[in-house]
Amino acid sequence: MADVNRNQIRNFGIISHIDAGKTTVSERILFYTGEIHKMGEVHDGMAVMDWMDQEQERGITITASATTCSWRDYTFNLIDTPGHIDFTIEVERSLRALDGAVAIFSAVEGVQPQSESVWRQADRYSVPRICLINKMDRIGADHRDVLIAMIEKLHAKPILLQLPIGHEDAFRGVVDLVNEKAILFDEEDFGKTLTEEDIPAELLEDVHQARERIIEAAADYDDSILNDFLEGEPISGERLMPALRQGVIGCHISPVFLGSALRNKGIQPLLDAICSLLPSPLDIPPADAMRLDNEQQEKIETDSKGPLCALAFKVLADEGRKLTYLRIYSGSLKPGDAVYNSRTLGEEKVARLFRMHSHKRERIDRAVAGDIVTATGLKNVLTGDTISLAETPLQLAGLEYPEPVVSLAVEPKTVDDRDKLPPALEKLQWEDPTFLVKEDPETGQTLLTGMGELHLEVVVQRLETDFGVGTITGRPQVVYRETLTKESGHHELFEREIDGKIHQGEAHIRIVPTPRRSGLQIEIPAEVLEQWPEENREALQLKLEAACQSGPVAGYPLTDMQLTLSKAPYDGNKTTDLGISAAINRAVSQALSSGKPTLLEPVMALELTAPADYTGRVMGSLQQKRGQVEGVTSRPGQDVVRATVPLLEMFGYMTELRSATKGQGSFTMEFSHFDQAPLETLQKFGFK
Repeated sequence: MADVNRNQIRNFGIISHIDAGKTTVSERILFYTGEIHKMGEVHDGMAVMDWMDQEQERGITITASATTCSWRDYTFNLIDTPGHIDFTIEVERSLRALDGAVAIFSAVEGVQPQSESVWRQADRYSVPRICLINKMDRIGADHRDVLIAMIEKLHAKPILLQLPIGHEDAFRGVVDLVNEKAILFDEEDFGKTLTEEDIPAELLEDVHQARERIIEAAADYDDSILNDFLEGEPISGERLMPALRQGVIGCHISPVFLGSALRNKGIQPLLDAICSLLPSPLDIPPADAMRLDNEQQEKIETDSKGPLCALAFKVLADEGRKLTYLRIYSGSLKPGDAVYNSRTLGEEKVARLFRMHSHKRERIDRAVAGDIVTATGLKNVLTGDTISLAETPLQLAGLEYPEPVVSLAVEPKTVDDRDKLPPALEKLQWEDPTFLVKEDPETGQTLLTGMGELHLEVVVQRLETDFGVGTITGRPQVVYRETLTKESGHHELFEREIDGKIHQGEAHIRIVPTPRRSGLQIEIPAEVLEQWPEENREALQLKLEAACQSGPVAGYPLTDMQLTLSKAPYDGNKTTDLGISAAINRAVSQALSSGKPTLLEPVMALELTAPADYTGRVMGSLQQKRGQVEGVTSRPGQDVVRATVPLLEMFGYMTELRSATKGQGSFTMEFSHFDQAPLETLQKFGFK
């Protein structure tokens, strides 16, 4: 693909809430672009992009899958992302590497919690988006409600580019508002044949009003359109699309399309929109990188002749070897090339390069700026690492990782499993920065920490199926946080002779509790830093952070407090690294102990859907779980309950909910904040 015009590449992902239809849309894209010749369905476990055994069993996407396909004269690098909150890191790292996204919303459920989460993630990385309102054939489908929710919940500016022809199960096509024509989809050949017709007479007035809104949006980006609009001149679709594209690339507007992927309607117009509205690698702003040899910031243009700069945005353990997903921002890469890792400060060699088609690989000889490829041979590369050349060492901004909140004790089943468990866990940690492994200092057990019950369940299942490691697991446990309830401080002077050398360090620590959700804030006043050599200043911050990783009572990390190092004099003859480390650790420990420590538990934001007849029973069960109901929204035949509930109370709740609603209820939840743990939990951990 090195000879492909960079203007005709589209690197985009598909993002949405679970069950909105991402993988079904991806499957249609592969079918209509000719990449596959038979569509597999998610509910049958046969979707091409859901290739893992765990995905096919559960009917959900767990890992982001990349593929390459072509539509008209354009090349698509497509990533299908998960919609479940437990696998949100897959969305995070995909959006970090992509140029655009297609956000999918259900025409019935509208903007759901994970829809909001992925939208915020796209905002964080300034990813341009177009939208598809899917499931237009379902009972209760209403695209207008979805548009209103997008404005109210996402603070987006949706621009509707289509109107539906037919309502709910009578949905059979769309009106293309830009080009003023009706498009119908032939059900006999899986929607491959599109028929263009005149707009139905009963829709003409609605079309006129909707098209005016499109022209008003386009006029913000093209003065000639504004002038013609004010003078009542006709404006062609050919003029509207380039203007709308400017708005999309600037992340100011989000054009909206309609369809029913499962019924094979609305996908080809979406493909055309991806070509005409989403950016190419040449359209995105230059990436910001730091030159490591001179610490200067540089702008990295998409240029195949420039210095190599690539981001490793995903690492996969594939048959025991590392498969590294790379987004190349500048330069080119070939098998056998030596590359520089900005994290390890060492060189490695690329063994082979591949273009991915879900889990299948196509070997390639060269990758250039704008490409998304995978590489083997990079043994020390992890998610978020920057790959460049030793003579031009560069470092791109990394990724933000969400907080893991659930842990699980795991033990090997047999003696053979004991030897195989550590390397298998190491490989799983390569893949997933939100999966952590540590040893319980009291019991010696191996603790796995992740984003939720499902996350850890999949990890344990993969240990057995992918690595052949049998395990015995305990009940999932909550990962708590510790904080203080009153202000405290401590002054510590450490001085000791070790191996004939005096080690000295002095630290005065002040800790102040802060409001909930404020996190951990570490302050080192300028007058303290100025006393230290420049090369030691960053180490002071790291030592303070390390001292806050374990609370004084239960050993959980600290949060919701401000820690200030108000005094730390430096004596070039006496102050040593060991001395200041000991002084800081002792000062922090003493200040924490005298500050009336307490325990905080994770609280989850929950959205629960159940038939209206069962809403009262469901709300009662949530209140018994110390939940706080924040609102109820009624939809045709069902209610949506929004609440916050302590994570401790939610283990095994799906079984309870299904029993209470005769199998008709479902819920999703994501981490919200940490809050005060109840008295019985405090007593259990020894808090006074």
